[in-house]
Amino acid sequence: MKIVVCAKFVPDATADRRFRSEDNTVDRAGVDGLLSELDEYAVETALTVKEAGDAEVTVLTVGPEQAADAVKKGLQMGADAGVHVIDDAIHGSDAVATSLILSKALAKLEADLVVFGMGSTDGGMGVVPAMVSERLGLPAVTLGSEVTVDGQTVRIRRDGDTASETIEGTLPLVLSVSDQANEPRYPSFKGIMAAKKKPVETWSLADLELTPDQLGQVGGSGAWTEVVEVTARPARTAGTIVTDEDGSGAAGLVEFLSTNKFL
Repeated sequence: MKIVVCAKFVPDATADRRFRSEDNTVDRAGVDGLLSELDEYAVETALTVKEAGDAEVTVLTVGPEQAADAVKKGLQMGADAGVHVIDDAIHGSDAVATSLILSKALAKLEADLVVFGMGSTDGGMGVVPAMVSERLGLPAVTLGSEVTVDGQTVRIRRDGDTASETIEGTLPLVLSVSDQANEPRYPSFKGIMAAKKKPVETWSLADLELTPDQLGQVGGSGAWTEVVEVTARPARTAGTIVTDEDGSGAAGLVEFLSTNKFL
């Protein structure tokens, strides 16, 4: 079985995240980045399936030069190979364009099982798995909090607010998993060293053989969405302390809550 995990390189949430002033896109090259935390669950799912049977896991990412770190993390966790799609023309692509690029790469890889996380920590849209499945003409079982692969059948449990449902599909298909699906492993020293010898291919848009019309759908000029304005979050102000030295604390607290419409 050929398993491909789609992994995204995102700005570190604990670092100083910024937007490019010239086009209001996320600055991915000038800030610290890493494999999206939610995609670690996807990598772990793929590795669990691999360890239970005969499978090969490839980590696929689309992004700037630094996005190679996302592939490296997947290889250190235990994936067998990596593919990095990098091209200057990709800059500014939205979810629709990203799904096009991924679908072309996945078709080239001839994946049997495509695994996604539930969303990206920088965008949080969660729509790319469904878009990719539509482009590839494959069924999708999404947001699995429990995943079972039995031969050609993939079965998930999807937990909602009021109920859980069981959904299954037959390979090849697109799968996305939630952050409840498993506990991602930490790369071992052996895994880190082994990752250095694993094959990683670098593809451009030309390698994906996009048609001229499809090339026009990639990048900022072909994006369906645009960030019009970015405003820095204001600095935190000092809080209000309500004292109760003379027994008026309760009244002061109620007044504060009422004034700020917390009641």
